[in-house]
Amino acid sequence: MAEIRIDKVSKSYGKEKALMQGIDLTIMDGEFVVILGPSGCGKSTLLRMIAGLEAVTGGTISIAGQVVNDLEPRERGCAMVFQNYALYPHMTVAENIGYALRVARVAKAERMARVAMVAGSVGLTEFLDRKPGQLSGGQRQRVAMARAIVREPKVFLFDEPLSNLDATLRVQMRHEIRKIHNRIGATSVFVTHDQQEGMTLADRLVVMNKGTIEQVGSPEEIYERPASTYVAGFIGSPAMNFLPGEIQGGAVILENGIRLPVPGLSGLDGTMVQVGLRPERLSLTGPGRGQISARVDFVEELGSARLAHVLVEDIAISVLTGDKLAIAPGDEVGIAIAPCVVQLFDGTTGKRIETAAHAAQQVETVS
Repeated sequence: MAEIRIDKVSKSYGKEKALMQGIDLTIMDGEFVVILGPSGCGKSTLLRMIAGLEAVTGGTISIAGQVVNDLEPRERGCAMVFQNYALYPHMTVAENIGYALRVARVAKAERMARVAMVAGSVGLTEFLDRKPGQLSGGQRQRVAMARAIVREPKVFLFDEPLSNLDATLRVQMRHEIRKIHNRIGATSVFVTHDQQEGMTLADRLVVMNKGTIEQVGSPEEIYERPASTYVAGFIGSPAMNFLPGEIQGGAVILENGIRLPVPGLSGLDGTMVQVGLRPERLSLTGPGRGQISARVDFVEELGSARLAHVLVEDIAISVLTGDKLAIAPGDEVGIAIAPCVVQLFDGTTGKRIETAAHAAQQVETVS
């Protein structure tokens, strides 16, 4: 078993303000967990503490039931894949892949057999005699992964390994990483700032913000039921629209006086809220129709869809639409908003407010 348990972990540097405090997280054996967040949120530091490359200031980290705070990186049963590949330029691909086995004094015949097997599994057989400088970025990343796989680790740790690749290669390597994980079954922890990587790779997402964990859940759960405005704004592309308003009489009254009926708001009158609307859940209609009237500002053509930027008086809203409604800057349009697509967040704390519409939607989904 290679469960990772992080209990009340904190990290600070000298007398400076703590980078993170009280981190609690359990990663199950064989699970693929993605730690997601912007630069500086602490995600890479957390990964490096699991690996033993950063010391833990407080709390404990356990791997397979053993506290590893005082263990050297090589004693933790982890293999790490870095953003910059960290390959030895003077060694061949085969030598890079087998280096850890050579250090561990594995017999040459066994070492060569394991290198050949792993190289074949990641499509590197024909490149074994080449040096890293003779390889493409995607091939070098495969070498870094093969070097990790050949050690047969309990835990794979990925620190933004795809950041240096172009868009096409990133998609290909996401598929490769997930297939390797499924085949080997080791526990995998993957750090990235790219939400698309996180959504496509993860069994569970861990969304971090300024050294704290904002939400943990499946990609679908975090997309559909974000716990805060931070998570709602970070997950989803295009980004969620936010409109300030106040709950009055079973509806949300926006700042410009527009009334949005939302079921299940009894007892919340006077609550200041942020209304969250995902662009892909909205529909454009002809002028005078829909719940909101707006004016087209500009339109982005995306091929199979269009991203319309519209103004509701002075409030900007984005609508992602696949229809072919003829619109141009300056046109008047309507926006149709179903109650179940309205997400509400407390205007002061930013925390999610559950509504009857979402509760009903969740029950329907489960059943």
